[in-house]
This record gives sequence, C-alpha cells and structure tokens, in this order.
Amino acid sequence: MTDGVLGQLAADFALLSLIAVGGAVPVLPEMQRMVVDNHGWMSASTFASLFALAQAAPGPNVLVVSLIGWQVAGLAGAAVATVAMITPSSLLTYAVAAAWERFRDARWRKAIQRGLAPVTIGLMAGAAYLLTRAADQNLAAYALTAFVAFVVVLTRVHPLWLIAFGALLGFGGVV
Repeated sequence: MTDGVLGQLAADFALLSLIAVGGAVPVLPEMQRMVVDNHGWMSASTFASLFALAQAAPGPNVLVVSLIGWQVAGLAGAAVATVAMITPSSLLTYAVAAAWERFRDARWRKAIQRGLAPVTIGLMAGAAYLLTRAADQNLAAYALTAFVAFVVVLTRVHPLWLIAFGALLGFGGVV
C-alpha cells in the first residue's frame, strides 16, 4: 500500500479522534462517509461487517478503526489508523484534564457536561441508522433490527444472546 493511503488514513482518523465524543461509535457515519463514499476503499456492507466484527470481539469499540485500517492497508494500515484515532484525543484529554478538574464546581462545566450527553446520543443514533441502512437488505432484516433495538432498550437481555439469535436466523436463511 502506498504511503499516500497511510497518510490519508492518519489524517482522516486523527481528525475523527478530536470529535469522537463517547468513543468511536458516534463518528461511524463520518467514518463510513470517508472510507466508503470519499475514498472508495470498501463497500457499505463491508464497513457494516467490520463494525459487527469489532462489536462482537471483546475490547473497546475503537477496534473497528483497526479493522478498517487492516482492510485498507494491511497491518500498517491497522497500526496507522489505530494510533491516529487514539493519540490526538488522548493528548487533548491529558492537556484539558487538569483545568477541567480545577473547575469541577463551575456552572459552565456542569452545563457542558449536560450538553454533551444528548450530542453523544444523537451521534450514536446516526451511527445506528447508517449501519441499519448498510446491513439490512430485506424486510426480515429490518424486522430483526427493530426487534433487537426494542429488546435492548426495554430489557436487560445480554447482547450476546441477541447476536446468537441473529446468527441463527442468518444461518437458517431468514435474514
């Protein structure tokens, strides 16, 4: 893979790192736009599959970045994308943490914290919408997605049971 692709991976994920409020999932729509629409490095269904694989694996949700990098440029791409996604936000967090703690009782800090919660939820909802559109190709798949969303919101069923249920339906040819 050319250095140009590695440089583009580094630039794209470094920028995403700085707006990834609440982890990598909230910026999935922008990730998908970059790697699928802008650069054409993979299809939307491949992107959705990589996200599903990252979510099924133990560990942080940022694993999807490593898988995207791997798909685009092999081991070097995985390393570059992961470092680019983690480093800028980590450095910014380190720099801001001392000041943030110093103003822990300030009204403006509490307002910012309250304001970031709906932003994060909105970004995650956008990611869910994007993945549903990329992964669901028929009515049964849309119904399964709606059912799983309903169960996740209203119950405490472990997500692995829902993944297993979806896998069984896929294996049986339903979705």
